[in-house]
Amino acid sequence: MAAELIYGTHAVREALRGQRQVLRVWCTRQAGEQSEWLPDDAVIETSERLGRLAESGDHQGVVAEVEPYRYADPGRLLGRERPLLVALDEVTDPHNLGAVARVCEGAGADGLLITRRRSAAVTAAVCRASAGAVEHLPIALVENLADTLLRARRPGLWTYAADADADGPYDGNDYRDGTLFVLGAEGRGLRPRVRAACDAGAAIPMRGKVESLNVSTAAAVLLFEAGRQRRGG
Repeated sequence: MAAELIYGTHAVREALRGQRQVLRVWCTRQAGEQSEWLPDDAVIETSERLGRLAESGDHQGVVAEVEPYRYADPGRLLGRERPLLVALDEVTDPHNLGAVARVCEGAGADGLLITRRRSAAVTAAVCRASAGAVEHLPIALVENLADTLLRARRPGLWTYAADADADGPYDGNDYRDGTLFVLGAEGRGLRPRVRAACDAGAAIPMRGKVESLNVSTAAAVLLFEAGRQRRGG
């Protein structure tokens, strides 16, 4: 498969710290002088040249050529002992996917599941939006999310739909066992069949005038509550 280009300070730095091979790095002279973590063989280029390479003006003076992103095996993630996971139902915005990945990695989740079709994939924009978190977080593609949730049912693994119409609030559930939070795209939410495939719902009560949180903020609320419970808080 062809190599990929990623850009942005955090995205490139975490790629250098992560598992996939970094083939080449380009940077501006200023970035090279200010960033000690850049490799000695980084090629100095103008900002304009980096913009053309990245096809974006948001490169922050650093671009890298990397091997293609290696997706995780969904079966292995779901089969872990007492996993803490997130699944996204056709979230198409790369910035939302990147933000959710950043939350998952920061909260200590074991992985993230996304749909193969009608979903954002792990691209350079997602790498940058995640601040490089995708380099450390296992992300798996699934063909059919509802079927995946049904097949994953087993003792010790519970799936919770982030649903404003759920019977109870999110902090009323017990997340100390294996937990998979399922979140939908903003505006549309979860598809009915995906919602029906979940074991229970988790509502995040809204106290202000806006009706909902964005998907990454909702994921953060749920994951950090699960972490609090698992620590015995």
